[in-house]
Amino acid sequence: MAAVLPPSGGLPGGEDPFAEGRRRLGVAADLDTVELTEIGEDTMELNMGPQHPSTHGVLRLVLDLDGEVVRACRPDIGFLHTGFEKDFERHSYQQCIPYSDRMDYLAPLINNLGFSLAAERLLGIEVPPRGQYLRVIMCELARIGSHLIWFGTGALDLGATTPFLYAWRERETILDINELVSGVRMHTSFIRVGGLMADVPDEFEAMVRNVVHTFPKAIDEYELLITKNPIWRQRTVGLGTISAEDALAYGMSGPSLRGSGVAYDLRKAQPYSSYDHFDFDIPVGHNGDVYDRYLCRMREMRESLRIIEQALENLPSGPVNTLDRKVAPPPRNEINTSMESLIRHFKLVTEGFHVPRGQVYQAVESPRGELGFYMVSDGSNRPYRVKVRAPSFSNLSALPYMVKGGLIADVVAVIGSIDIVLGDVDR
Repeated sequence: MAAVLPPSGGLPGGEDPFAEGRRRLGVAADLDTVELTEIGEDTMELNMGPQHPSTHGVLRLVLDLDGEVVRACRPDIGFLHTGFEKDFERHSYQQCIPYSDRMDYLAPLINNLGFSLAAERLLGIEVPPRGQYLRVIMCELARIGSHLIWFGTGALDLGATTPFLYAWRERETILDINELVSGVRMHTSFIRVGGLMADVPDEFEAMVRNVVHTFPKAIDEYELLITKNPIWRQRTVGLGTISAEDALAYGMSGPSLRGSGVAYDLRKAQPYSSYDHFDFDIPVGHNGDVYDRYLCRMREMRESLRIIEQALENLPSGPVNTLDRKVAPPPRNEINTSMESLIRHFKLVTEGFHVPRGQVYQAVESPRGELGFYMVSDGSNRPYRVKVRAPSFSNLSALPYMVKGGLIADVVAVIGSIDIVLGDVDR
């Protein structure tokens, strides 16, 4: 059914008080009508978003509502589209690293690692042990930092303001470490094809040890605030439930999948960058609801601290970058004495290195799940094609199933629990 509202009026004699203004602006009188449309007999269509932060990025949801009950949900994405996958084809392999930073912009180092590992497999090179351990430390710090943002913003969505301030306080410590090693606090591009930007400074070890020693108490404080809080439990327990079978069918991964009881983590299932050297557990839930996904991430932060402590205690000495001549620049002292070394250095800096023909799929465990890079090389200094398997995209696909039949007031809680990043969705 459709209803048409008449133009605003009210003056004696039925005169239109806005006629003069419309005439000056060139607006036709019949454009002053509004059509209200009902879908069926009992539902209405409502736009939720696009706005930030309540939809955790520039996300639009089209909801069909029966009163306050969600009958259907249709995510509308693309508002943050940047074309990173196409940009990869236009730049040399090392120049692609800053673009990978900005996909999942809450854990840039893990994006760097996935892209670099794919290129390294095509090149047939391996990073020295010290470089691998430092990669692990930096990626686990990035994982904790990402979970802290999720914790703070997810709690804020449901009215808990204190956790947001606490989480930002701890995250600053991690950003200080990023700044120490790279000079940049967020998009560090610290992990490169063949190793790292540089070895870490002397102050690095003390700053990381401070994280290992102080963060467990901070996480205890977080849990004391809300884990058993009756209001928090009422807003999370039993909401956004998805079974293990359905989560797998939708292609979910990461804590969103593990919250449904599936103990799948690429760091264990397909170890990369020396993760098989460390002892850690995979937290899983049982009910697949918002509360279980919350518990999984809280426990994952503790497991990341375990990994960081082991890597720090057993940190090898030696170089952090490969010595393979295909990728590594010549030693600085050779450039002054060898014309061949000078030319090789010039070629690597200006043109980059050429990667043998081939294709590879390399996946890493991001804070949101399986982040995969399908890379095709045509033998040039640029990727022929890079297709990213983004975990936020797959996890978001399950949102309509998870909110159907629930209340509109709980939709934001479910969105927060799957921890999407729209840069990861709209590549």
